[in-house]
Amino acid sequence: MTVNDALIYRLEHLARLELSDEERQTLKTDLGNMLDMVGKLQELDLSGVEPLVYLSETKDMLRADEVKGQVTVEAALKNAPDDDGSYFLAPKVIDLK
Repeated sequence: MTVNDALIYRLEHLARLELSDEERQTLKTDLGNMLDMVGKLQELDLSGVEPLVYLSETKDMLRADEVKGQVTVEAALKNAPDDDGSYFLAPKVIDLK
């Protein structure tokens, strides 16, 4: 894939950008450098390398769910600006008509 002006204009349109000529040239250079790097990676001989499945050899250490540190309704509502004894009350923000 080559990075040309048509590709830059297409990307600019798709991303809804308005780039200056200098920014287009910078983008063109940067994208070209990225594609060159990917091309170099494709030259590597990976025939004896196993695909990476996990980044770490450690296994997930799962624990049982335990209920602890619960707050009572009274304690939760203690600093509430407005409540009805069981729930927080908030001002109505959507008016459905």
